[in-house]
Amino acid sequence: MNDGLAHNELVSGPQTENVTSANSADATAPDLKDKVLAAIKTVYDPEIPVDIYELGLIYEINIYPVNNVYIQMTLTSPSCPSAEVIPGEVQQKIKAIEGVNDVKVDVTFDPPYSQDMMSEEAKLELGFM
Repeated sequence: MNDGLAHNELVSGPQTENVTSANSADATAPDLKDKVLAAIKTVYDPEIPVDIYELGLIYEINIYPVNNVYIQMTLTSPSCPSAEVIPGEVQQKIKAIEGVNDVKVDVTFDPPYSQDMMSEEAKLELGFM
């Protein structure tokens, strides 16, 4: 995202479990990050009984100092029937969090989605383990 805002929080999906913070003095950032993650975990692909975070569809979560939230995500397929619905639902649920200023959701297909991106919990739920 090239909007000139300073980076505060980066959270990668369950496929990497990487968390970094550029401003650890901001006590609200971890709390907001937890709320954003909880909101994302309430979004499901209508065809799959696992939330989109555990599916590995969330590539990046950035929370900026002015409580703007940027999400980079993918879908299971470029021809996903829910391609218009899921990103909008993510944006709506995050924007409903008290204190969130603005939300931007970008959908990318690079890298392409694969089942390897799923958490172990999702693989177990879907019978892949």
